[in-house]
Order: sequence, then structure tokens, then C-alpha cells
Amino acid sequence: MLRFTFRQLEYFVAVGETGSIARASERLNVSSPSISTAIGQLEQEFGRPLFVRHHAQGLSLTQTGQQMLAQAKSVLQGASGLVDLAADIAGRVHGPLSVGCLVTFAQVVLPALRRSFQAEHPTVNVRQAELNQMEIFSALRRAEIDVALTYDLDLPADLQFEGLVELPPFVMVGEDHPLRNRSSVAVTDLADRPMVLLDLPHSADYFLSFFRSVGFTPEIAERTQDIAVMRSLVGNGFGYAIANLRPLNDLSPDGKRLTFIPLEGDLRPTRLGLLTAQDAHNANTVRAFLDHCETHITSASIPVVRHTH
Repeated sequence: MLRFTFRQLEYFVAVGETGSIARASERLNVSSPSISTAIGQLEQEFGRPLFVRHHAQGLSLTQTGQQMLAQAKSVLQGASGLVDLAADIAGRVHGPLSVGCLVTFAQVVLPALRRSFQAEHPTVNVRQAELNQMEIFSALRRAEIDVALTYDLDLPADLQFEGLVELPPFVMVGEDHPLRNRSSVAVTDLADRPMVLLDLPHSADYFLSFFRSVGFTPEIAERTQDIAVMRSLVGNGFGYAIANLRPLNDLSPDGKRLTFIPLEGDLRPTRLGLLTAQDAHNANTVRAFLDHCETHITSASIPVVRHTH
């Protein structure tokens, strides 16, 4: 029977990936002699050399070493999965959590949400990714992210959405725009006026659907996939824009004054919420994050523009 430890395999993988005991030592924060000893013990146990030693040029894997490296990675990954499973069974909230967020509002919502969640669960390591809607769908299906904050735009049936906040659409204009003093604006009021379109997958079609519903095509003067650039274009007089989540202040990124006006009519609001794979709620860490979002993402905490009556 072969006898080796996960730690020896970890040292072997580090050397195999870096090609150097010294670099593996730096990566793992373990002394070089300890790593050398572990490699020697593995080679003795397997009865074959795993590395070719090159004088002053590091190490390269033998053919046996290459095969062993792939298998060692698989063994370590499986062991990590067992640890996560044991934690889930025990009800602990810990380990890695990968959160995606729609790029249009990530800067307003995600950093503060991460900070408050990690304050409650310090053993969770959160990674974030800012993505468009299509990228979010793909990342969830490939398990590259565990959960995503996004809008309910063209959601596929194989993913599960939990709505949190309803966001009605509004018009954004600069300080010299003819509509800036209006208390509300109808879609027909925007005819023949230049538009700055946030041209992201699904988002653009949502905004343009307002115009199709009243039978005219907007005059699209500018297109951008960056919401900050959109606000600056509006602030500098290139046209109006339509959005759902207003900035926290009334200035464009380059300091121009903006005005936010409710959009009238029977227009579908978007819902900001959480998107996951169908079985993701079973994981304790994901469930804890969902519960945290339900508490912290509310109509009172998210900036919206509503009609005043």
C-alpha cells in the first residue's frame, strides 16, 4: 500500500507548477528543505523519479511526474470538496464564495455588501466579478460563480431568481437639457431628442422596448457599454439616457450636474435580485449570502427614482 500525505502532494504540486523548490517555498511559505524532503519521500514511495534535476536551472517533471501531477491535483481537489461537504453537514458558513454582479450597478452595491457580509462571516473568502447579463448566465452554468446580483432581464429557465427590489425606469438629463425642470416625462416626450444608450446585452433591448410600445424609434446619438461614460455623456449635453438605478449623487463622473426624472406610463420596472443555479441554495455559504442580501438590499438602501404624488 502506498503511504503519503496530502501535505506531501501539496508540496509536489507546487514544485511541479513552479519548476523550482525555491519558488514553491515562497508560494507555500514553507522551508526549502521541508519541500525537498517531501519530494524525496514521494519518489521513494512511488519507486520512480518525479523530477529531473537541472544544475542551477531548477527541476522539470519526468513523464511519470507529469502523470502524477494531474492525479495529485485531482486528489487535492477532492479532499477540499470533502472539507466543504463536512462543513455544510455541520452547518458552518466558511470557505470561498464567488459573487458575480451586473456591471451597471456593481460599484454602487457590491463593495459595501461584501464588507458587511465578511464582517459577519470572517471565515468566508469572497471573490467578485463584474459581468454583463450574458456573462452572468454563462458563469453560473460553468460554476465559475456561485451567485449573482442582477436584473430580471430575459432570465433562462435553468437558473433561479429571487427578486429583492423593484426599480422603475427614469430619464437622466444634463443641467442644460430642455426637460430638466419636468416633474415627469412620457416616452413620447423623448421623440426627436438625442439619446445616449447603455448598449449592454438585454439592457439595451429593455430600454428600447419602451419606444416600441408607443410606435416610434428613438434617435440614438451615442452608445456606450460603460454606465459611468453614459453619465458623463449626458452631463456634457450629448443627450438623455434611461436607467433604473440612480447614482448616489447628482454629478457625472467628470463633475457635471445631472437631473433624474420619473418616466411615465405602463412601463415594466426591473427587479434587482439574486440569480443562482437551481441547487445552489443547498450550500450553507450561498444560503447565508442570500439571507444577508435580503436583509441589506431593500427599497430604503437602494437609490431609485419614483413618481411623487
